Amino acid sequence: MGGAVTALTSDRLEPVPLGPVLGVERGLSGRRWVWRTGEDRVAFGIAQRLEVPEIVGRLLAARGIGIEAAAAFLEPTLRVLLPDPSSLIDMDAAAERLADAVAGGQTVGVFGDYDVDGACSAALMVTWLRAMGCTVVHHVPDRMREGYGPNGPALLGLVAKGARLIVCVDCGTAAAEALAVLAGHADAIVLDHHKSEGPPPAILATVNPNRLDCTSGLTMLCAAGVAFLTVVAATRALRRRGCFSGLAEPDLMALLDLVALATVCDVMPLSGVNRALVYQGLRVMARRARPGVAALLEVTQARHRLSAFTCGFALGPRINASGRISEADLGLRLLLCEDRIEALALAERLDGINRQRQEVEAGMLDHAMHAAQEQAEAGNAVLVVAGEGWHPGVVGIVSGRIKERFNRPACVAGIAEGTAKGSGRSVPGMDLGSAVIAARQAGILTTGGGHPMAAGFSLPADRIPAFRAFLNERLAAAAALPGAVDLLVEGALSVPGATLDLARHVERLAPFGAGNDEPVLVLRRARVIRADRVGREAGSIRVFVEGEGGGPRLKGMLFRARDGALSEALLSRDRVPLHLAGYLRVEAWNGVENPGFIISDAALA
Repeated sequence: MGGAVTALTSDRLEPVPLGPVLGVERGLSGRRWVWRTGEDRVAFGIAQRLEVPEIVGRLLAARGIGIEAAAAFLEPTLRVLLPDPSSLIDMDAAAERLADAVAGGQTVGVFGDYDVDGACSAALMVTWLRAMGCTVVHHVPDRMREGYGPNGPALLGLVAKGARLIVCVDCGTAAAEALAVLAGHADAIVLDHHKSEGPPPAILATVNPNRLDCTSGLTMLCAAGVAFLTVVAATRALRRRGCFSGLAEPDLMALLDLVALATVCDVMPLSGVNRALVYQGLRVMARRARPGVAALLEVTQARHRLSAFTCGFALGPRINASGRISEADLGLRLLLCEDRIEALALAERLDGINRQRQEVEAGMLDHAMHAAQEQAEAGNAVLVVAGEGWHPGVVGIVSGRIKERFNRPACVAGIAEGTAKGSGRSVPGMDLGSAVIAARQAGILTTGGGHPMAAGFSLPADRIPAFRAFLNERLAAAAALPGAVDLLVEGALSVPGATLDLARHVERLAPFGAGNDEPVLVLRRARVIRADRVGREAGSIRVFVEGEGGGPRLKGMLFRARDGALSEALLSRDRVPLHLAGYLRVEAWNGVENPGFIISDAALA
């Protein structure tokens, strides 16, 4: 870069000196503002090869996308990016057994999980099997009564309903003992993605890219992604048998809305095949052909163009809420519902349950955050907090909040009758799932497992200090992380430069999420001319800003607007100029599109 980075101005890209962004060492949120750069040669090459604006080339280069890969990144297709399902160990055996079930008209049991990935995986399998003519029975375990994963009584309950094949989705890799009860009663297939710590269960097939002996390289898939590849393989097996002679094949693309929702909500990296699955899945979702998803979109008033943000912040929390504090299978029932009126009623119930979840969460969050603050100040690499009576269905959300606040892996547990049950969330580069598995193998935990970014566990309450010490040693490198995640800024522009045309160019890089961050831009010397608290319990701040010399006004929003320096600066009547960091987006209302700005930080100009 020759001692400079390239930043966006109102009408062009130009080099600016290396160092703090616009001289800002830290924003009002406490985060450092750091330039995110790419190679000039690659950026210009992409722009020329694809005949796209230079800014698109710059943003792609900053993400490490090369000239040859840029076209597939901007227009990801499954035709190019979908891997051969047979690259997954045990896939062929699973596909042939599913084909047998379809050919024989057998009853199949689907055993799911109570989170979004579990609900979507189960809905995908049930939908495909029913479309192929099978009778399907399903079960989702109750978090409080049954815990996570397959259990003997529930599995035998599916057998009692006639199932001769049980398909476990988003669970089962570590359930060898429970699955053993099916011997002599039914075949079992596991479709999972959670970390494996030993040999797979002694069943017909365990399809899991995170098996120790799987060489597929598809570890980025969530369970719904694994389930989708499985129905692709099973459909292929049926095609080879001539089962579709004269008949239309199932529309597998119609299942991609479920895969997209699960991939985003399980925080899987949006690169490679996952990018194609979500990109295409959002297109399917926009058709609103699935009554359950359409009803949930209506209840959440998702009027803007559907995005990964819609999945992660509107749909996902409501499906998750039921499994956390209410009926475990309500999300699955919604996704399977075929009647619009019934689906709307189920969606409204989920919305109400989510409000309950928010109230429960709010009651825990202050206490948990205070305890985490003390541990962070004491230099802990991993923050492990617990409380008597904390609801085990909400601890995962609270651990995610703590992780975001302190940029550390965080584990939160609720204690009841001397037993702590909890959940953890991690930061990139810190494999919490493996650490939790190791703690269980060391005898500290009663149960424990997960994947790099999330884990669940249980243990006697008096072992919590030992668990904290174990994680601190295992993930000691986390202690060197900054106290807040750096804000990686990719451009600075004036308020008049934040045009609809520029927002559309930025949108070409969507879907955004893990592994493909939405570009952070800075509005230079923006002046707030109006600011109001809006939304439920006035939890957001809406602003209108203009440049120092006036000109067009731009609407901005700050969500989760807690009291503090950032909120105070936006609401201040002093109207001092601010550098505003955030995301430039296309907003549509009544068929009219305008640029909008989502604020993530600010600094005094």
